[in-house]
Amino acid sequence: MAAARRPKPRPAKAAPRKARRTAPKATRLTLMVATKKGAFFLHADAGRRTWKRGPAPFFGQVVNHLVLDPRDGKTLLAGVRTGHLGPTVFRSLDGGKTWAEAKQPPAFAKPEGDGAARTVKAAFWLTPGHDTRPGEWWAGTVPHGLFRTRDGGVTWEECAGFTAAWRGWSKVPGRVEDVPDGAITHSVIVDPRDPAHLYVGLSTGGFFESLDEGATWSPLNRGVEASFLPEKNPEFGHDPHCAVLHPLAPDRLWQQNHCGLYRLDRPGETWDRIGRNLPKPIGDIGFPIVLHPRDIATAWVVPMDGRDVWPRTSVDGRPAVYRTKDLGRTWRRQDAGFPRRDAWWTVKRQALAADRGDPVGLYLGTTSGSVWASRDEGATWREIARDLPHVLAVTVAAGI
Repeated sequence: MAAARRPKPRPAKAAPRKARRTAPKATRLTLMVATKKGAFFLHADAGRRTWKRGPAPFFGQVVNHLVLDPRDGKTLLAGVRTGHLGPTVFRSLDGGKTWAEAKQPPAFAKPEGDGAARTVKAAFWLTPGHDTRPGEWWAGTVPHGLFRTRDGGVTWEECAGFTAAWRGWSKVPGRVEDVPDGAITHSVIVDPRDPAHLYVGLSTGGFFESLDEGATWSPLNRGVEASFLPEKNPEFGHDPHCAVLHPLAPDRLWQQNHCGLYRLDRPGETWDRIGRNLPKPIGDIGFPIVLHPRDIATAWVVPMDGRDVWPRTSVDGRPAVYRTKDLGRTWRRQDAGFPRRDAWWTVKRQALAADRGDPVGLYLGTTSGSVWASRDEGATWREIARDLPHVLAVTVAAGI
C-alpha cells in the first residue's frame, strides 16, 4: 500500500517565541526509572536535595516506559517485557505498590490470506490521551504498531489505519531487524487542542501525522536528512529518535534524528536543522530532547558520538547536556558535575526528563546505570543513583 495521501493542513497560527506560566507549588516528586532489569522509584525531599529509593517493581524484567496519568494524578501505566507473560502493559492505582496486567494487552490482528503474522515484542512508548478523554491512552510498540485503550489500560485495540499505512512505509531499503533496539514506534503525540490530531515517530520509518484519530496518515519528513538511504530526499524511511511538542506552543515540533536535530513550525512542512548551530566537534546526533515547561524557546539535548561506526557514547568520553534558550539558534554546554573523562555512556530517547519546579529540575539516566539530577536547569549536575541496570527511561511523577 502506498503512503497515505497528505491531508489538507489544518489551520494554525505560528507559535509565539515566548510563553511563560507560573511554576506550580512544590509537591512530592518521584522519579520512575525504567531499566533492562526492572523499575526503580526515587523519592525526593521538598527541596530536591536528597533522594530515597522506594519500590522496585518488575525486578529482573525489561521495563520500557513508566508514565503517570496527569489527568487524575494516580494512574500509572508500565510497558513491560516479562519472561513468562511476554510483552504487556501493567496498571497501578496506588502509586506503584500493586500492579495488574492488562486483560487484553497490545496484540496484532491475525493476517488475512497469506499475510505474515506479526507479534508484539515490546510495549515501548506510552502516551496519555487528550484531557477531554479520561481513560484513553496510546501505545507504540516494537515492531511498528500503534494501539489505543479507552479504559485506562485494561484492554488495548490496534489502530487499523496506522497498520494499513505502515504496510506502505515499511517498504524501504535495509532491514529494520538490524536496528539495535528493533523497529520502534515512539513519540506518540496528541495535540492538546484536538484529540483527533496525532503525530508519531517510527525508527526506520519517519515522522507522520494524522488528523482523524489514526484512520489515515501522511509523512512529515521534508527537510530531514536520511544519509543512510540511496534516495536523497525520500518521502519516508527516515530514522527519528525522539520528537516533542510543547503544550503552550502546539504548532512547534522538535525532533532529534539519526541525521541531526530539527525544529518545525506548523503549518509549515519543512524541518529546519537547528543542530547545525551546535559545535562541530560535538555534532547534533543524540536520542532525547526535553522542553522547558514554561519557556517555549528553551530545550535540552544530550549529544552522543555518532561518527563512523556509531559508538553511541558521550563524545570523547566527556558527557554534557546542551541547552538553547532561543529556539536552537545558539547552544550552551552544561557539564558541571559530570565526569571530566572516560565516561563512555549515553542517554536513551526516554531517559531525559524535566519537572515543573522553579528553577526547573532536570534528570537523566545512563546506559551505565546512573541517574543524574540538576536543581538549576542544567547549570550543575550530581549523581543521585548509581549501579542500576541499563536505564531505558526516566519520567517524573508529581504527588505519588
